[in-house]
Amino acid sequence: MSRAIALVIDDEPDICELLKLTLARMDVASESAGNVGTAKVLLGEKQFDLCLTDMRLPDGDGLELVAWMQTHAPDVPVAVITAHGNVETAVQALKLGAFDFISKPLDLNNLRNIVESALRVDAASEDDHSRLLGDSSVMHELRDLVERVARSQAPVHISGESGTGKELVARLIHDSGPRAGGPFVPVNCGAIPAELMESEFFGHRKGSFTGAVSNKTGLIQSGDGGTLFLDEIADLPLAMQVKLLRVIQEKTVRPVGAAEEETANARILSATHKNLSDMVATGEFREDLYYRINVIELHVPALRDRGDDVVMLAEHIMKRLSASTILDQGARNALLAYGFPGNVRELENMLERAVTLCSSGTISESDLHMRTQSPTATNPAITTNTNLGDQVEDVQRQAIVDALEKTRYNKTAAAKLLGLSFRQLRYRIKKLGIDA
Repeated sequence: MSRAIALVIDDEPDICELLKLTLARMDVASESAGNVGTAKVLLGEKQFDLCLTDMRLPDGDGLELVAWMQTHAPDVPVAVITAHGNVETAVQALKLGAFDFISKPLDLNNLRNIVESALRVDAASEDDHSRLLGDSSVMHELRDLVERVARSQAPVHISGESGTGKELVARLIHDSGPRAGGPFVPVNCGAIPAELMESEFFGHRKGSFTGAVSNKTGLIQSGDGGTLFLDEIADLPLAMQVKLLRVIQEKTVRPVGAAEEETANARILSATHKNLSDMVATGEFREDLYYRINVIELHVPALRDRGDDVVMLAEHIMKRLSASTILDQGARNALLAYGFPGNVRELENMLERAVTLCSSGTISESDLHMRTQSPTATNPAITTNTNLGDQVEDVQRQAIVDALEKTRYNKTAAAKLLGLSFRQLRYRIKKLGIDA
């Protein structure tokens, strides 16, 4: 395998020398340019594996070069060097297509991490995108976006309704990018009690508080070299949002009770089914954090917006559940006409129940037990052909199932979401026959 080569662009000789020495110690060859014009010539003449550029250059700036490279050298990962604290410029560079950024004064450990990640971009194996099934135009667009953002280190926010597969998209971004060999750490922000949140995220030192009997590694440090997926980020308390903002901006974290900060080398992906921009407007979510996590936004479409994909997904799920059971035409038509308020998760649950209860080997519309909907609504409506007691139980059952799914079946967290005690929730789960 040939030696990797990087292009260093900076008009300060001392910075250029420091970068070239650091690269040489990593067995990466390098060439340098002192301005945008020279850099464009070199990028047109030679094939580089990485580009490091300063923001301020005599004949232009790094942003101009980043934008130019997306057309003229799209296969070369480019990282920008920004002035300390100039986060807005760094975010703008990421939006334009930069792979990552590093602030002055240069942190050499951070620089090495960025270089190693950039050199893994081309080595990253092609992922099987069949995990995002669908022939609809919205799914083709989503797969294309996943492929593009996977190469970057920019924070990505994944929006979409509950049950659409936001975590699946996050895992695909991780598996398709240069961090695929590192850990993927999913965190349900709504399932962590507020009083434990700082310790869970940042870790703690032995003796830092009552009950801290040993050192603990936080979730952010657990994602070192990989990806931290913050699911339901809208549920983070405002105080924790401030601390997370610092982690993203400074790429450091201070464990509870520690005297020194530690490098935080995890890519941040986030998701929620809530409208974050509305929450910013009402003061429920910090505007500065919103713009940091939403550098790139991916929207996962609702199942009702995916046309015939529902039948393709149903057949895929059926093959996984049963080798012999099939859907008849009536069931297929019913699936196409249904609004799926619970999206793909609801489809999976519906088919799993139908396969389990079906005795004939062929699933009909009646086997699907679809929730009754009004002609224009996409949320389930209560039926009027059953008695009131059954209707109330159905509503309670669905609310509990939704809370359990949201908290990944953490019953303590689910009880808190529902405003119940743990004992009350356990009683209702047993009474309503919920498989928890």
